[in-house]
Amino acid sequence: MEFFCKMKGCATCPPRVSWGEMAWSWLGAFLGIAAVGWLGGGFLSGAPLLFLIGSFGASAVLIYGAVQSPLAQPRNLVGGHVLSALIGVAAWQWLGGTPWLAGAAAVATAILVMHATRTLHPPGGATALIAVIGGPQVYELGYWYALAPVGLGALVMLVVALIINNLHPTRRYPQFWL
Repeated sequence: MEFFCKMKGCATCPPRVSWGEMAWSWLGAFLGIAAVGWLGGGFLSGAPLLFLIGSFGASAVLIYGAVQSPLAQPRNLVGGHVLSALIGVAAWQWLGGTPWLAGAAAVATAILVMHATRTLHPPGGATALIAVIGGPQVYELGYWYALAPVGLGALVMLVVALIINNLHPTRRYPQFWL
């Protein structure tokens, strides 16, 4: 019975943020994702959407909407994505003949490595999985996937987060670097 009692939760829903805070988060996310998309369009004319990987959408929620979260800090953003990308590519190369196994190994190992390196960033799990399920465009990149689109895209989003979050008088980003 104690097992099920744990599932009730122990806190109330957090209060709603102000409309100004919501607007600022929207602006950061819009500019961050737009910058990554624009960079991808100029970088890879044959595959302009390759830089817009799904996990960047989740990163945008953290770095523009939850700026004080430990999971949103630069170390976690960049380190979590790059390490997870490397792990995802390795999982595909070693286990790609069994995609469900490669995906499970990629995500689980990415979580383990992010914990071990103190770079836990939940979107990193998606980055690892995208390396496995991303299709021919991602597979052709091999380990370059970790540098571009992943590393470069994360750095672009970080620069936007540093500018946008610190222009606002009550926001401060980052909380820590290393």
